[in-house]
Amino acid sequence: MSEAGDAKGVFASAAKKVKMGKRVEKALKEKAAASSSQEATEEDANKAPEPYTCIGHFDADFTELCRRAGLPPTEIPPVVLRAKRPGTPPPPDPKAKDPTPPEEPVDVAEEEPKPKTYVTKEKYSYFKPNIQVEMEHEEKPATVTEIYIRGWKIDDMMVDIFRNCFPTIEKLNTINLWNVGLTDKTLRDLAAIFPQCPNLKNVSIEGNPIAEEPWACLIGDDSLIVNLSLRHNEITDRGASGIGAALSTVTTCNKNLISLNLSHNKFSDVGAEAVVKGLRMNRVLLCLSLASNKITDKGAVKFGELLSRFPLTHEEVVERRKLLSDKGSPDRGTGKSPPPSRRAESKDRPGSVRSGSHLDKGDKKRDKSSKKKDNKHEKKNEKEDAGKGNKTVVMMDSKKDKDEGAKGGTKKDDKWKKGSHSMGAKAVMADTSRHGSRAETVNKTTKGKKTTSSKDKKGGAAPESESPDMVEAINPLLDSVESIDGQLWIPGNRSIINLNLSRNEIGEAGLKSLLLALQYQITLANLAPHPALKGLMRLSLGRNPIRADSEAYQKLQDLLLTRDPFYKPQAKSPDGEVQSLVG
Repeated sequence: MSEAGDAKGVFASAAKKVKMGKRVEKALKEKAAASSSQEATEEDANKAPEPYTCIGHFDADFTELCRRAGLPPTEIPPVVLRAKRPGTPPPPDPKAKDPTPPEEPVDVAEEEPKPKTYVTKEKYSYFKPNIQVEMEHEEKPATVTEIYIRGWKIDDMMVDIFRNCFPTIEKLNTINLWNVGLTDKTLRDLAAIFPQCPNLKNVSIEGNPIAEEPWACLIGDDSLIVNLSLRHNEITDRGASGIGAALSTVTTCNKNLISLNLSHNKFSDVGAEAVVKGLRMNRVLLCLSLASNKITDKGAVKFGELLSRFPLTHEEVVERRKLLSDKGSPDRGTGKSPPPSRRAESKDRPGSVRSGSHLDKGDKKRDKSSKKKDNKHEKKNEKEDAGKGNKTVVMMDSKKDKDEGAKGGTKKDDKWKKGSHSMGAKAVMADTSRHGSRAETVNKTTKGKKTTSSKDKKGGAAPESESPDMVEAINPLLDSVESIDGQLWIPGNRSIINLNLSRNEIGEAGLKSLLLALQYQITLANLAPHPALKGLMRLSLGRNPIRADSEAYQKLQDLLLTRDPFYKPQAKSPDGEVQSLVG
C-alpha cells in the first residue's frame, strides 16, 4: 500500500508540473502578443497620417478636416443651407374662368395645418456654431457660391482648415464673416487665403474690432476683391491711413476694388484725409461709403478738392516727368539702344544735303533690301508697299511728295488712325518713318477682314481696326495739366459715382465745397466728355447738421437730380414748344 501511494503521489506531482508548465507557456504567449500589439499601436501613433486631399465638396472636406484636427463629432460646426425668406405667391390670373372659386365649408373639429412660413428648432440651436452656405443647385454639393459665418470665434485651427477648403471651392464668390473674434494673425492669414480662391469677389468682415487695425492687408496689390465691406470694426485714423495707402500711392494702385464700405467706424477728418490721399491716383473705385463716422467740414472740403481739381505734390511732379520721358522714348529703361535714323544709314549723300531725289533713291534701295530679308511675299505686293513706304518718308521733307503720299496712302492711314487712340497723325507718320516694316504689317492687317494681330493669335486683345472704341486706362499723372501760381493742377477724381457721407458732422462750409466740386465736374464733362469718367451721380448727406432750407443744399439736390442716369426731364406742352421755337 505504501508503494502504491508513493506512485500515486509521484504521478500527481508530475501532472501538476505539466499543468503549471502549460499555464506558464500560455501566460508567456499572451504577454508576447500584448507587447507586440502595444508596439504596433505605438508605431501607428508615431506614424504621420496621410494628408487629406480636398475634393471641392465643402461639407465633406470641412467635416473630414475637423475630424483629423481632433475635434469630437459633437463640436464640429455643421454646414447648413442659409435660410431664405419665402417668396410671395403669384397674383391671381384675371383671365381665369373662376377667379374666386366657391369656398368649401370648413370643419371646425379638424385641426388646422401648420403654416409653412417658418421652421421650428430646438431651444438653443440658434446659438450653436454653424456655417451657412448658398448653392447654385442644392442637390450638387460642389456648387457652393456663398459662405456665411456669424457669432462664433474663428481660431488658428479653423483658419488652417479654411486654408485647405476655400481654394478648392470652384464657384465660391462671397465670404461673409460677422462677429467671429478675428485677431491680427487670423485676419492676415485669411487675407493670404483670399487670393488663392479663383472666383472670390465679395468679402464682408464686420463686427470684428482689432487693436492693430491691419485692414490694409485686404487691399494689397495681389488682392482680387471687388466689393469689400468693413462696417462696425471700430476703425480709427490709424486704420484709415493704412487703407488710404493701400488704395493708391504715386507708384502703385489697387486695380480691382470697385466698392468700399467703411461706415459705422470711428475715424475723423485725419482718416478722411488719408482716404482722399489714396484716391488721388486711383481711378478704379466707383462706390465709397463713409457714413456714421466723425467727419466735419474739414474732411468734406478735402473731398471737394478731390472731386474738382488739385495741385500735384513734388513727388507726383517727379513721377509725372518720369512717365512722360518713358512715354516719349518707349525703349528707355529696357536696355535697348534707340533705333538708328534712316538719314544716318544712307550712303548716297551726307546728312547735311537736303535733296528729295537722293532720298527717293536711297529709300528705294533700303526698302528693297529690308523686304528681301524680312518679308517673303509676292513681288507685286513688295513693289506697291515700297512705293507707299517711300511716300510716307518723303512727306516730312517736300510739299510735292506730301500730295503724292496723301493720294496714295490715305485709305490705309485712315484705318490706322481709326484703330488707334494713343497716337495722333504726327506720331503715326513719325512711327512709319522710323519703323517701315511695322507700318507695312499694320497696313496689311487692315487690308484683310479676317487677319488678326500677333496678340489675337495668342488669345489677347482684339485687333485695333475691329475695336476702335476701346478705352485705355490712363495714369492720372499723364492727364492734361494747368499751371497756376507755379503749381501744376490736374482734374480731380471723376471715377467715383456714389459717395455716402451721411450721419457725419458736415456743415454749411463742407456743403458749399461739395457743391462747387459737382458744378466743376458738370462743366468739365460738357467741355471735354470722357467715355468712362462720368463723375459723381449720387451724393448722400442725410443726417448731417445742414438746414433743409439751405440754398446750397437745394442747388445740390437739383444738380443731383439731373445726374441720375434714370432721370427724364419733364415733357413740355405743345404750346410751350411752339412758343420757344417762335421766340
